[in-house]
Amino acid sequence: MIHASSFTRLPARFHARIEPRPIPAPELLAWNDTLARELRLESLADDRAGLARLLCGADTAADSPLLALVYAGHQFGHFVPQLGDGRAVLLGEARDRNGKRYDIQLKGAGRTPYSRAGDGKSSLGPVIREYVLSEAMHHLGIPTTRALAAVATGEQVYREDVLPGAVFTRVASSHLRVGTFEYFAARGDVEAVRLLAEYAIERHYPELADEPSPHVAFLRRVAERQAGLVADWMSVGFIHGVMNTDNTAIAGETLDYGPCAFMDEYRHDRVFSSIDRYGRYAYGNQAPVAQWNLARLAECLLLVCDERPALEEVIGEFPARYEEAYLARMRRKLGLITARDDDADLVADWLCHLENHDLDFTLAFRNLATRAGARDESQYGEFEGRWRARLREQDAGPGTVTAMMNSVNPLFIARNHRVEEAIRDAIDGDLSTFEELNVVLSRPFEEQPRFTHYAAAPQPHERVTQTFCGT
Repeated sequence: MIHASSFTRLPARFHARIEPRPIPAPELLAWNDTLARELRLESLADDRAGLARLLCGADTAADSPLLALVYAGHQFGHFVPQLGDGRAVLLGEARDRNGKRYDIQLKGAGRTPYSRAGDGKSSLGPVIREYVLSEAMHHLGIPTTRALAAVATGEQVYREDVLPGAVFTRVASSHLRVGTFEYFAARGDVEAVRLLAEYAIERHYPELADEPSPHVAFLRRVAERQAGLVADWMSVGFIHGVMNTDNTAIAGETLDYGPCAFMDEYRHDRVFSSIDRYGRYAYGNQAPVAQWNLARLAECLLLVCDERPALEEVIGEFPARYEEAYLARMRRKLGLITARDDDADLVADWLCHLENHDLDFTLAFRNLATRAGARDESQYGEFEGRWRARLREQDAGPGTVTAMMNSVNPLFIARNHRVEEAIRDAIDGDLSTFEELNVVLSRPFEEQPRFTHYAAAPQPHERVTQTFCGT
């Protein structure tokens, strides 16, 4: 059952109520049965026509008004005092079998008071993209928003071309962002910042409510989540592409799959996003940017917390916290069961080898796992000799090392050229590539002989060098 959003408990200045709009021909294109069961929403599929109307914004759930949330944000370092849900509305909330609340949001459902000059709609391509990427990220074990459904609207959407319209149903622990705090802090609305912090703590970190300094504890917990999240991204070669503060979720989930991408060959400074002209959000910059974004949250909390040194300490701790999380993940990727002080140097040497030899990030880790017990000539130069010597110091055989490495190094990722192929086919009316890709990416660590072509790096003519915002 879908319940009214708990955001309705907050004052009217936090959101806008949106009326349903007529949709010419809603059609359910995809429905995530597994997620629906987790959220106890499986019965909605008994009426697929009604479900399509509900999930495109033409209807509302019982006693659950459609809401668009307001927020601000630093976009590429420049502050925009009002953004908000310009093409998305909250349908309501659902609870899983453990009682945890989740937002059900419709992206592409039409204009809101925060749309500025936009039409609030989405074409089919960004819907297919976010569905594939968010579910792929989930199956990699990385915190993320989820895909519940995709619905065609029967409308035409005018961008560079005329494209079929669609709505994406996104599930998130919440849609609270650093930018939500910034919106009220920029207005000096102390009461709103206090209410928002209380709401965020109650919803995401209730164990902090009785802390002597709950706002400091809140910032520390958000920082922990962000450090782990960015370390996860880095470990699989993921580049978010638009790490603005309005895309930084308080819950520590990957939010917004616009111009994101997984790397093919390793480049520390790799950028895909067409709007990131100066590489602010390059692969290697993601941890420093996360710290910068957290500092903006700390500034907001200063309105309700007079413990500046403690807040600054949390921000200052971030690099070490991130490095610890990152190194823990990279040790496992290299089969290092025990920890040594020089492990960071071994990781750096491996990445340097990948970059110097233009090696595919994902496939190189998988292939390295087969070398754990090798006795033939090294495939990876001097690095491999040092790595094998390091493995011999452990109380684990090659089979154990290889199994561990394969459990954390995916064989299948949402490669850019495969995602683009699924989008092109879907626009042409063929959803089979999209459906097959979702099946493959639901088992990223397993050998799937029928689908080996999905693991392959792109051929030169297949390469995707730029990705684009879905607005």
